[in-house]
Amino acid sequence: MLLHPPPASLTHTFTHTSDGPPLYRSTSMDARLSASLLAGLVFLLHGYTAWAVVEVSMEDRVEVYKGDTAQITCMFTSDEGIGGLIIQWFYVLRTGEKKNIYYQDATMQVVERNTQFTDRIMVNVTAATGEVVLTIANVQLIDQLEFICLIKSLTDGVSEGRTKLLVFEKPDFPTIEGVQTGVLADEDTLSKIGSCEVKNGFPKPNITWYRNNAPLRVSDVVSVVASTTIESSGLFSVRSELNLKVMKEDKDARFYCEVTYLVPGGTRMTETNHISITVYYPSTAVHVWVESPKGKIKEGDSIIFNCHGNGNMASSVSIKHGTTEYNVESNMLVLENVTRLQSGDYECISTDVNTFEELSGNTTVFVNYLDPVVVLPSYVEMAQGEEWTATCNALSSLQTHTAWFKDGQEVSTGHILMLTDVTFDTAGTYKCVVSVPEIDGMEKMATLQVHVKGAPEIMKPEHTDIEESVSSTVDLTCHVRGFPAPSVIWTTADGKILETTSQTEMDDSVHSIVSVEVTSDLTAFCNASNEYGADALAYKIKAIKAATAIPPEKIRKEGNGVIIVVIIICILLLAILGSVLYFLYKKGKICGRSGKQDLTKEKSSKDNIVVEMKSDTEDAVLLGVNGEKLPSSNQ
Repeated sequence: MLLHPPPASLTHTFTHTSDGPPLYRSTSMDARLSASLLAGLVFLLHGYTAWAVVEVSMEDRVEVYKGDTAQITCMFTSDEGIGGLIIQWFYVLRTGEKKNIYYQDATMQVVERNTQFTDRIMVNVTAATGEVVLTIANVQLIDQLEFICLIKSLTDGVSEGRTKLLVFEKPDFPTIEGVQTGVLADEDTLSKIGSCEVKNGFPKPNITWYRNNAPLRVSDVVSVVASTTIESSGLFSVRSELNLKVMKEDKDARFYCEVTYLVPGGTRMTETNHISITVYYPSTAVHVWVESPKGKIKEGDSIIFNCHGNGNMASSVSIKHGTTEYNVESNMLVLENVTRLQSGDYECISTDVNTFEELSGNTTVFVNYLDPVVVLPSYVEMAQGEEWTATCNALSSLQTHTAWFKDGQEVSTGHILMLTDVTFDTAGTYKCVVSVPEIDGMEKMATLQVHVKGAPEIMKPEHTDIEESVSSTVDLTCHVRGFPAPSVIWTTADGKILETTSQTEMDDSVHSIVSVEVTSDLTAFCNASNEYGADALAYKIKAIKAATAIPPEKIRKEGNGVIIVVIIICILLLAILGSVLYFLYKKGKICGRSGKQDLTKEKSSKDNIVVEMKSDTEDAVLLGVNGEKLPSSNQ
């Protein structure tokens, strides 16, 4: 049986050596070698009667990214050794035609010229494991074909296996774009929502639309239009457009696209950003309310009204109160410094600018009030010891509280103020404050002026006896209470009137000041009088000469120190005097009644004797150390 020669199209051959790359030969040399081998093989196989069994197994598919290297493995078993087999690789065109890309037998390994794989393939054969591996470098999209591994024995035993090479390219990150204009709700036709696009994937990616995490399926209210573009690179770009019958609820919906694509060994998914759309829908109701102030309203407040429909279509808004109609800007109306006359119903009217359909809503406002406070009487003149009653009232829409204050202190509560057994201390201004506890800051007030009639009463100062240096000036003050306001005159003891330096007069008191120059002792009088009587206050001023004008405080402070110094000086003088006397005694300068005596002749024990001189008798008496008299024998 003849061995089939290699196809005529195999024009370049190479053989493997154990230690180097394939060795290339010329075509004429190959022809002579082939002829010799064929003759020998025919002789050796003459009489061989059994067929060799060959089995081939391959994977259904091999998956690889574009640009990577693919390895297609062909596993075989055979009764013959590797030297008795022919190995061929083919690929199948999309038309079904097979194209040879590789041939190998016992003598040569040949790669077919002028194919898309010529410069990118390599075949490795491992006889021990029965494995033939076709390696394709830099896989391209056009390489996604079916490959055939054919193994043939010399006795015409033959088997083949097929593997599909699948090529993948991960697409770019998808993009989404929503409509820029608003969409009308409840329209009869579908409205465009947006479009998604994913580019440069292989195989073709798929796009699925989602609304609020739920996939959208094509129906009467959902339409998805997809288009596919094959780029010059052979990659796929897919664009999908969503059209939807928009409802009012879609104003809060979130739309996005999910892109799924194939990769070697599985499927992957990625999502676009989420978008929302502007949905326009007409109002079906209008609501109006008081935004500020919260709670009860009082006169003088500013009221802010808000008026809104439950739609978002363009509309004009106005608010009516009785016969008064207010223009509203930005759905808001502000009424400042309101009065009770602005209580009542307020109607908000919303008019659709397209259909001119009107909708309205109402709210009621009550403005609380507090009338001015009335105090009766507001002015009182009364004599000391009398009684009087005053009233305070104010009309209000709410419950009120009344309190009376004098000099900032609360003196009574309730509408009635009773004044009994009045004195000058009772006189003054009383403030009646009426407030509404339910509303903070809602209060009004009025005053009651009380005057207590009586003779002047001079407030006695702490000191009225004053010592001042001559030629100095002293300020004397006189504060007098009484009503009517008394007149004040300053005089001296000899009846001279002093000119007032300053004087402050009020309805029921006078505060007067006079400046007096001190030249000598002086008594000054503050004389106050009105129609009810008089009162006087005397200031006694003692003039102190400048040389001796030592303030009593200074004398008291320095007196103790001066006394101590004087005592010390006296002690020192006495000590000196004693020393002098003793010295004179020792020198015999001091004589007794009988004339000069020599005191130095006495024994040493008499050194402690002092002399006592008596002027009336001129007798000298010697005293001992303890002051005892010595006997006459010792004199």
